Amino acid sequence: MPKAKALQHLDGFGRYDAPMKDLRFDDLMLFAQVARLRNLSAVARERDVPVSQVSRALSRIESTVGARLVHRTTHGLALSDDGQRFLAHCQAAVQAFDQLSDDFAGSADRLVGRVRVAASPVIAQFWLLPSLQSLALEHPGLRVDLRVEDRFVDMAREGIDIAIRSGAAGGENLIARRIGGFGRRLYASPTYLERAGAPQAIENLADHRLIGNSAVALLNRWPFLVDSQPVEIDIDAHWMSDSTSITAELALQGLGIARMATIVGDPLVRAGRLVEVLTRHRPPAMPIHAVMPGNRMVPMRVRVLLDALSALSAGSRRARGDTKRG
Repeated sequence: MPKAKALQHLDGFGRYDAPMKDLRFDDLMLFAQVARLRNLSAVARERDVPVSQVSRALSRIESTVGARLVHRTTHGLALSDDGQRFLAHCQAAVQAFDQLSDDFAGSADRLVGRVRVAASPVIAQFWLLPSLQSLALEHPGLRVDLRVEDRFVDMAREGIDIAIRSGAAGGENLIARRIGGFGRRLYASPTYLERAGAPQAIENLADHRLIGNSAVALLNRWPFLVDSQPVEIDIDAHWMSDSTSITAELALQGLGIARMATIVGDPLVRAGRLVEVLTRHRPPAMPIHAVMPGNRMVPMRVRVLLDALSALSAGSRRARGDTKRG
């Protein structure tokens, strides 16, 4: 083929060939951040650089790719169709690099790197947080970024590695691994029960002072099992709070009977500070799942954190002697 025709032939592939070689790996990481945060100022704060530097880098990436990747709107940034396609390649490259880093960082006994974990306040404070001290001692190079909110996070957009969720854990492009479980039970202090007596049947609750939830109405509908059949009652609460910690404190102060997660109440029972009531009418427990994006490779640091949480949960159940209990 003549040289001129050969060059002309190569030019036909120029848009997605040679120019792409000008992209740096950091460009792919930056665009993944832009897609996650949808705000150049937020990206600049996360990188600790001026906004103008991020804006210039994004413009250079678009020029190199030869396509408009984002649209500026009054609400922030929105990805174009080309931007969505480019993001998929960026995420794949970043994940591959993370896996490469893990594989060459050494074995699991000297892990390094950051794991972003999302959890509800109750799970974070009463179940996850007590597990982190031993994890930190075993893997000092592991960094954990906790995102604590009472909502389902957008894992891909917010860069979450693991979301800890109770109950159903399904979702499109997600994989779930059961790592524990908890139920909701009724608890009261010994002083309250000495004064008011322990309820022997569900109907007796009407004669007691009850502690309800002021934020989630559904939590004031208490479920039970009677002769293996589910039964629910709407409570008339004397005390209400939107805080799990305050609810526990109200019960500890002897002000009434509270319905709380077992990860909150059971340690207080073992300490002799609370007593579980109506034990024969416990409803089934809910599973706790670790949820991860299904389209990602799972880095070693994430796998180790999952294994550690599963082991700690199993150890906690053995300590309570309830491995067969719901």
